[in-house]
This record gives sequence, structure tokens and C-alpha cells, in this order.
Amino acid sequence: MTTAASTGDHRPDAGEGAEPLRPPLCGEAEFAALVEGMVADEAPRLFAIVQEYRRRVDARIAAWGIAFADHAEVVAQGVQCRVGAPEDAVRLFTPDHRIGARVVWCNPDAATPRTGRDDAG
Repeated sequence: MTTAASTGDHRPDAGEGAEPLRPPLCGEAEFAALVEGMVADEAPRLFAIVQEYRRRVDARIAAWGIAFADHAEVVAQGVQCRVGAPEDAVRLFTPDHRIGARVVWCNPDAATPRTGRDDAG
């Protein structure tokens, strides 16, 4: 009987009844690139629910959300909810006729450049 101890394989699942070890699919660099691509393809999208007071008088970020393929998670101060799509959360942040709300997708390239601050932390 071959065990994890005798083969040097110390994975938690490498014991009696475990599947035999398979050779790597490819080299380390290629595998890292494949995994990076998988993460990029499957990454959820970040968005904000922005409330606008009257017509462009003022605005604020009322909530942040993460959109997955089949639903979205929305988080606001003291509130967390799951909705079918980001747009479904808009009505939750439209309390009256003076305040509108909309989804704004996060665009990191639109961020204000940081100057004179320590970006390390």
C-alpha cells in the first residue's frame, strides 16, 4: 500500500481511497497564465448605486455592489441584500420624487490621481 507519507505527498486528500496523482497539465508559468485568465473571465464587476438629488444638484454613493453572472450583492450602511441584477437594487435607494438612483459601473481609470499621499497603505 502506498501512503502519503511514503510518497512524500502531504495533500489532505492523499490518503487511502484518494485518486491517484495525475501529472501536471503544463508548466508552472503556463498554468499561472491559465489560472489568471480564468479569474479574469469569471471576475464579478464592481458597481455603485448613486443617489442624485433633484437634477444634478448633488449626488452620493448610497451603496456598493458586486455583480455576478446570476445575481448581485449590494451593501449599504447597515444593509446587505441579494438581487437578480444590479438595476433591481435601484428602487431600494429611491425614497421619493426628489431623489433618483442609478447604477454606475466602477471604472478604475476614472479615479482621481493620488498625489502627496502615501499610497502604500
